[in-house]
Amino acid sequence: MVSVFYFCSMVDYIVVGLGLAGIAFCEELEAAGKEFVVFEDDSQKSSTVAGGLYNPVILKRFTPVWNADEQLEVALPFYEALEEKLQANFDEKLSVIRRFAAIEEQNMWFEASDKPKLAKYLDTQLIVNDNAAVNAPFSLGKVKETGRVLTKKLLKVYREYLQTKNYFRDERFQYEKLIVEDASVTYQNVQAKKIVFCEGFGLKKNPYFSYLPLNGTKGELLFIKAPNLKIDYVLKSSVFIIPQGNDIYTVGATYNWTDKTNLPTQEAKKELIEKLAKLINCEYEIITQVAGIRPTVIDRRPLVGTHPKDSKLAVLNGLGTRGVMIGPTVAKQLYKHLEHQTELPNEIDIKRFKDVK
Repeated sequence: MVSVFYFCSMVDYIVVGLGLAGIAFCEELEAAGKEFVVFEDDSQKSSTVAGGLYNPVILKRFTPVWNADEQLEVALPFYEALEEKLQANFDEKLSVIRRFAAIEEQNMWFEASDKPKLAKYLDTQLIVNDNAAVNAPFSLGKVKETGRVLTKKLLKVYREYLQTKNYFRDERFQYEKLIVEDASVTYQNVQAKKIVFCEGFGLKKNPYFSYLPLNGTKGELLFIKAPNLKIDYVLKSSVFIIPQGNDIYTVGATYNWTDKTNLPTQEAKKELIEKLAKLINCEYEIITQVAGIRPTVIDRRPLVGTHPKDSKLAVLNGLGTRGVMIGPTVAKQLYKHLEHQTELPNEIDIKRFKDVK
């Protein structure tokens, strides 16, 4: 079948990028009956290699994730509905277990559990470790309402879904070919009322929004095979270990603020191996190593809104390390802003960087 867009002169939206942000915004469009076309070239890897965890607690400091209640209230039904729509399973209810390095950390856990925003998430019944392969002499703490989205599977299935509807183009978006007119934008043979850029770190090459302070943080993961580890939960310490099934586990992640490539490094591998040695006591085999650039922002808040000189150009970016949780909420906020002129929260609106340009 020939794509309908070869003959269609007008759609409502062009969406550039199909990571977690792009999917969330496409779902808003489809729910509202909007016509759209997506351009994606697989140049950005952060959503593909992401651990995919949703966890309402920052476990390094035992503090609540920004707007965690609101985000989970939107995200959990979002993924449940998406599973039903796509007839695929990619949302796993998986416990996140924090290893305590000392009695002092246990005390910090109990202090945090008394705080209103954390009480429902931190289980005060500590877990005594009985797994000889796990090094946890000071017990473990369980975080409630956690899980994992299999991001690589979701992206694959969603792309296939868009392809069946002729809404997807597998190609690099060429900014110089975008024509911005008074009432519309035109790209190749597609004319749209608005265009939304959901490109992750690729935004740095976007001439319309490259002024925004998207820093980008490189993260690397190891995939290991550890037949004797036998854990069915996410184990969190200085690194996390996520079970993938068949004795395969993901170990991560590193944070590098200078290297902006998607290439795995020996430095990151060495760091992960050293941290893993303090966490588990069993043999393992490294299967592969992957890397991606997280779209992070200096103030750790998303980049959402319209271009200061043209409201037909919009951006949905900067989801950082918690894209699974944040994506559905900010996509909904952007859609309401574009279609109903609803004000964006100041903390996510790109207007906060108006003096940068």
